Amino acid sequence: MPKAHVNGIDVYYELHGPEGAPVLVLSNGILMTTASWMYQTPVLSRHYRLLLYDCRGQGQSEHPEGPYTMDLHATDLAGLLDALGIGAAHIAGISYGAELSLIFACRYPERTRSLIVASAVSEVRPLLRGIVQGWARAAALRDGDLLFDVSHTDNFSERWIAANAALLEAARARYRQLDFRAFEELCRAFLTLDVTGQLERITAPALVLVGELDTLKPRPYAEIIAGRIPGAEHVVVPGAGHALCWERPHEFNTLILGFLAKVEGANQSRSSRS
Repeated sequence: MPKAHVNGIDVYYELHGPEGAPVLVLSNGILMTTASWMYQTPVLSRHYRLLLYDCRGQGQSEHPEGPYTMDLHATDLAGLLDALGIGAAHIAGISYGAELSLIFACRYPERTRSLIVASAVSEVRPLLRGIVQGWARAAALRDGDLLFDVSHTDNFSERWIAANAALLEAARARYRQLDFRAFEELCRAFLTLDVTGQLERITAPALVLVGELDTLKPRPYAEIIAGRIPGAEHVVVPGAGHALCWERPHEFNTLILGFLAKVEGANQSRSSRS
C-alpha cells in the first residue's frame, strides 16, 4: 500500500495507467475512498496516468488531530504531487473533492492543466449547512447506522436508491467502521468553504458537472461556479442525483474523456505552432 509522507502526514495513493501519459487526479467526496472510483479507474486509466488518493482523515491516509481546512487539503495535494515528481496535472474531483480542487486551481494555477468539478459548491448556504451539521451530529454520536440513514437520501436519487439495495447495505456497513472523529473534522472544514469570490482567478480550462436531480448541492450552485470561472463548460447530467460517478458512470466518464481530449488537443496545437 503506497504512502507518501506529505505535509507532516502519511497520504495513501494509487497510480494507474501508462507511465508518461498525462496525469489525471481524482479527489474523493467526503464519504469516499480510492475504492469508490471503481467505475472510473479501469476506463480513465486506459488514457491517463490516474492518481487516486485519500485526503487527510479519509480511508487509508493518516487521520491526524484537527483542525482540517480546505486550504490544508489543497496544500496536501500539492505536496503529494511534489513527492511523486508530478509538476502539473488535470485536477478533478466530486463533491468535497471538487471543492478541494477549486481551491487547488486558485492556489496553484501553474500546476492545473485543467479543472473538472462535479457535484460541487463554492459556498455553503443555510439548507446545505443544516444538512451537513446533521451529518456531523450523527458522527458525534458514533452511530454509523444513523449517519447512513440521514445522509444516503441526500447523496442518491430516488430511482437509484430503489434499484441498488445491495450496494446501499454495503455502504451502511462501511459507515459503521468510519473514524467518526476524523469525519467530524472533514465536515467542519467543509462548513468554512467560501471561495466564490476567488473563482475568477482560475485560468485553467474548466468543466462543471451537476446531476439534474441533485438535491444536496443542486444546480444553482453549479451555475455560480460555471458563471464565475472564465470560459467554463457547464453540463447538467439528466436523471442523476448527487453521486454522479456511481449513478451515471458511463456519462460521467465520457464527459471527462471528451473534455480532456479537447484540452490535450488544444495544448498540442499550441505546441506545434510555437
